[in-house]
Amino acid sequence: MLAFAPDRVIAEEELEERLREELEKLSLRGERVLVIVPDDTRTLPMSTLFRTIATALGPKVRELTFMIALGTHPPLSTEQLRAHLGPDWERQNATVVQHTWQDASTLAQVGRISREKMRAISGGLLAQDVPVQINGEVLAHDLCLLVGPVFPHEVVGFSGGHKYLFPGVSGPDMVHASHWLGALITNPKVNGHQDTPVRDLIEQAAEFVRTPRLGLSLVMQGDAVRGVFLGEVREAWRNAAEHSAQVNITWSERSYREVLSMAPSMYRDLWTAGKCMYKLEPVIEDGGRLVIYAPHIREISETHGTWLQEVGYHVRDYFVEQWSTFAHVPWAVLAHATHVKGIGTFKEGVERPRVEVVLATGIPQELCRRVNLGFMQTSVVDPTAYGGREDEGVLVVPNAGETLWRRSDGRVPDIDQL
Repeated sequence: MLAFAPDRVIAEEELEERLREELEKLSLRGERVLVIVPDDTRTLPMSTLFRTIATALGPKVRELTFMIALGTHPPLSTEQLRAHLGPDWERQNATVVQHTWQDASTLAQVGRISREKMRAISGGLLAQDVPVQINGEVLAHDLCLLVGPVFPHEVVGFSGGHKYLFPGVSGPDMVHASHWLGALITNPKVNGHQDTPVRDLIEQAAEFVRTPRLGLSLVMQGDAVRGVFLGEVREAWRNAAEHSAQVNITWSERSYREVLSMAPSMYRDLWTAGKCMYKLEPVIEDGGRLVIYAPHIREISETHGTWLQEVGYHVRDYFVEQWSTFAHVPWAVLAHATHVKGIGTFKEGVERPRVEVVLATGIPQELCRRVNLGFMQTSVVDPTAYGGREDEGVLVVPNAGETLWRRSDGRVPDIDQL
């Protein structure tokens, strides 16, 4: 196993050399290899990884296929693929495909998590059978290499590892069950924890997949590579998660009454830019405000926008206490809605979010109001005016979404304490 995490940035040339050396040691001659990689909403040197893997494995395997683990994200265009995989991606000795989660003809059922097992995994929060479906290409190959960065994550605790199977290339049942379970537990209690019920659910589902697998887990800090772990999927992921916790969690001695969370351009809609809230929620004061600043974003979600306009953004218990009204809504939609809104209460018909979430984006004011989020004109936001005011309880976070902020005293926002 390659476990490389020096106390410095790993240069692209060094990454390429070490990875190529390890891949060339694999006995894969004549086999069909599937490489599952993230889309362009995750930071990693994907073009370098694509080129290195294709060069090292392409000449000796019978077939090399890269699959973009979209989950429910929209497919990448040819231009986006070129930017993501490199300008010469079409000339590499590999085929590139994209997961289609709603196309039943591409899915294969490999198992079922029983009601009793689901109740045990979730601590009683969910009790229903969950069919385990996966893209059939995973089963049609001799080896599956799971490639991706490991960051603190709102649904599963830390991303990466078998998450690239479930929900990365899974059917809708696992998408909805995993996301809603994470939402029921709440973001502050899940984000940045290795061992979570959702991770248990994913690992249970992975047991049904018989295709041999390897994991290539990277630790990023901004655009810099800080760790590379190649080996058995769980071991590579756990080592990366431990290292990611050191470089991707910022410990704050205080909470803030106002946070300007600036979305990077890789988030093209609120569905992905919601991470700007997830990663900052733990350090916002009760009654505070978070502004998601993203002038380039003009829609809520290409995939789920219609549903979100119907139900709006609300705290968890708004949905739970009115379940007969919302049970028909896709659970991943409800999970996203409550994660963006943050924790809060719904008692006697009154909803009280702990934090006010405001959008300073290209999404029109009328639509923001309709979905129950605040609105601010981007023209009145001066990010420089937020800088250097931490002592006043004001924080600005550029390129938000991948670094988790936590209180250094261990305080975690909790619904039961509101």
